[in-house]
Amino acid sequence: METIKTHILNQFKTLSIVTISMALSIILLMIRMKLNQSFYLLFLVWNLFLAIIPFVITTVLSSKPKNHKLTFLIAFSVWLLFLPNAPYIITDLLHLTNGKPHLLWLDVLVILSFAFNGLILFFLSLSDMEKLLKQHVKPKFIFPILLSIFGLTAFGIYLGRFLRYNSWEIISNPNYLLNDIMHIVIQPMANKEVWLFTILFGTFLNIGYLVFRKSAY
Repeated sequence: METIKTHILNQFKTLSIVTISMALSIILLMIRMKLNQSFYLLFLVWNLFLAIIPFVITTVLSSKPKNHKLTFLIAFSVWLLFLPNAPYIITDLLHLTNGKPHLLWLDVLVILSFAFNGLILFFLSLSDMEKLLKQHVKPKFIFPILLSIFGLTAFGIYLGRFLRYNSWEIISNPNYLLNDIMHIVIQPMANKEVWLFTILFGTFLNIGYLVFRKSAY
């Protein structure tokens, strides 16, 4: 517990800015609900909560001097399972068609604010995970693993947004999920949109992370 506190104190500036940014998102949503007299878009709060989970996992792992390989492998698997929830919020822009036309600008601001926080949490968590991977994996494997993470994240976002799967359904409802995944993999030509989305969104996340990492150092 003491090491976690120390790590949080070391990252205090970053955490403070992220917390302020998330608070602003909540305030914008409250203003939106007041003006529209509607609780629509309240689901963004839940989506943001899910986006925080992978960041919490890497924060806890980073607070320890050294993680046991098995512990790290389990934590990495859980982290990867929840990771798509962070950039997933970008796809909530699809809900812009359901608001009042004269307040469309506010809906754009609200969703972009939450999506921005999701992306920042994604980049911060991935940056921590990259450092953790260097403790357990040979340097030559880091880049391929990162590319795989971008691809799997984008694929996970597609499963969540368009096939409506949740992260925990790999445990609660694995048969349907695995059947759909196998269908997509075995019949790529019949699922061109899935692969196009995965490649383009994965590339977007990759470039975004490179810009983030370049500006952070």
